[in-house]
Amino acid sequence: PDKAMISLGVQVEAKTASEAMSAQAEQMDGVFRAVRAAGVAERDMQTSSLSLNPVYDYPQRGPAVLRGYIASNQLAVTVRDLEKLGAALDAVVKAGGNTINGVSFGIEEDREARDEARVKAIQDAVRKAEIYAGAVGYRVKRIVSVTENEFDYQPPMPVMRQQMMEADSAATPIAGGELTIASSVSVTFELERR
Repeated sequence: PDKAMISLGVQVEAKTASEAMSAQAEQMDGVFRAVRAAGVAERDMQTSSLSLNPVYDYPQRGPAVLRGYIASNQLAVTVRDLEKLGAALDAVVKAGGNTINGVSFGIEEDREARDEARVKAIQDAVRKAEIYAGAVGYRVKRIVSVTENEFDYQPPMPVMRQQMMEADSAATPIAGGELTIASSVSVTFELERR
């Protein structure tokens, strides 16, 4: 992978809705500054969630009691320099961020890898068709149709412990692992008797 997508932000509880929104706005301003300082471009930042919800206490006897409000603001961020990812996350937390909801990895320019996967998928389909046809006394005459199924990245593979330990000990260690690009095709063949 050469990029990481992260959901991060701020969640604040306060007595009133106004206090909760004001506090989250102040903390979120620090998060934005930290993300920009980490070298993330404006195009790689997008608010993904903004919410304000009441919080109730439920005593054993009696009705629910309003305790306050929780304001939450989440930012989807794409980091294109994976070497700086751990330090960027640490900076966000120091600037007031208190939620990180996962990291996923991707590849910016994957056309060549996708095309290689396509070639391998169709070659494998032809190989298997020839095996099946030959087993019953037929041979493949031609391909009638090919349907390509959606591409998807496979989950990152773990990185060796030694590689992770080489990272700067001051930053949160993040392992990008590796991604597998897969292609799946459905092929209809016309067979003829040998």
